[in-house]
Amino acid sequence: MIIEFKRLNEVEKSDIIDLMNNALVRKQMPLLTGDFTETDCDNFVAGKERLWEEHGFGPWAFVVDDKFAGWGGVQPDDGEADLALVLHPDFWGLGKALYDKIVDKAFNELGIDSIQVLFPPTRTRIKGLLRLGFVKDKEIKYGQEIFIRYVLDSQKPEARSQKSEFRT
Repeated sequence: MIIEFKRLNEVEKSDIIDLMNNALVRKQMPLLTGDFTETDCDNFVAGKERLWEEHGFGPWAFVVDDKFAGWGGVQPDDGEADLALVLHPDFWGLGKALYDKIVDKAFNELGIDSIQVLFPPTRTRIKGLLRLGFVKDKEIKYGQEIFIRYVLDSQKPEARSQKSEFRT
């Protein structure tokens, strides 16, 4: 299996649109309302590209054996590094491998000190997140939605991932 990290502007818009309109994916993303259109996709990709231009890092497209699997990575968010991992359900089993590579890049290549994850309160299965070393921090409100913020400090032993073989 070959896993590649590419920029979002390097994958087909239709693949991103299909992912963002997938019912199982949308259940995990309360801020995603209404249909995700081609215009939404253009704005989404442009916004993520701006992060790369302004900060030198941002989310990637994940391509597995030449198939778009999803997107994610770390992106700046109000002075924090926010971790996102949005996968098509066909690729949910790859989440941990992708996570390990993202965290390795964040802490060891980008020099980020901590990463936050924001989960809606409806995400009650968090034992895996806690095992990775994330600690519950506080509630945050985005728009009309409440999220629970979990933080992973780069100095925690759990945060140090093993090096993996990926193409970026």
